[in-house]
Amino acid sequence: MFATLLGALPRPPLPEDASTEALLEVVVRAQETAGLDPITDGGLLTSEDPVAAWRAAAGLTDRAVKAVLLGPYSRDGREATAATADALNRVIRDLADAGCPLVEIHEPAATRIGTDPDERARFRDLHLRLLDGVTGTHLSLAITGGDAKAAGVDTLLAAPYASLAVDLVAGPDNWNLVVRTPGDRGVICGVLSTEADSDDGPEMIVWAAGYATSTGGRGPDRVGIATASSLAHLPWDVAVAKMTRLGEALRIATASPDERRAALDPRAIDSRSAALGRDEPGPSHPPRRDDDPT
Repeated sequence: MFATLLGALPRPPLPEDASTEALLEVVVRAQETAGLDPITDGGLLTSEDPVAAWRAAAGLTDRAVKAVLLGPYSRDGREATAATADALNRVIRDLADAGCPLVEIHEPAATRIGTDPDERARFRDLHLRLLDGVTGTHLSLAITGGDAKAAGVDTLLAAPYASLAVDLVAGPDNWNLVVRTPGDRGVICGVLSTEADSDDGPEMIVWAAGYATSTGGRGPDRVGIATASSLAHLPWDVAVAKMTRLGEALRIATASPDERRAALDPRAIDSRSAALGRDEPGPSHPPRRDDDPT
């Protein structure tokens, strides 16, 4: 199990004339200190060549560093074409050749696909072209900012992604996607709120990790926890505190059953949850809203 960011970080509080290299080092060290892995460049290098950006971040740490790319469906909207996907395919191949262990494709616009058969087909076709022939790196699809349940797993994972990351705060119905993602694929649960004043206690994060682990016989090795989306709008100290809480939740989730019981408030979690280290099966589904028809 691991913890990572889904989205960017705010600019560290260095002088205005601080170099990009100095800013990047602060961003990398903050993630290391929090216990995150894989690490990102925090969105600092989005204007750089993706391979050069990945190498710059990877050169500062011995932890895994992932590259993050905006996907074709979100990049060009309804104007996205095969040429858009083909160009990004070349970038992914270059990253894989450079040794990048994980490439994360962000598609926030996937929340707008819905049940439209044409949009579903277009998303599938774009991503099949995007991943065509790519080997040598873990490919992950990330959807933040809302609910993509209506699009369905068959649409979202038509291309051979190894894992799916979803925002479970802005899009709680994305639990439906977690449950329906095949057990041989990873899931990354975006469960840490990006609101400045949110309650970031570990109980719900640990519960989410335990539940995701139980779905499809997935196991902890195919589960990650993450921020729900970008932290870039927050003050630096608040973003660092949130990363720290995420790292703490990871340590609790991977601790022994007795250590988990000692670290968590049992009143905040279903007594059947794996987060408490019990042997009984967890709930058959995650908590749902009263208006959820499923």
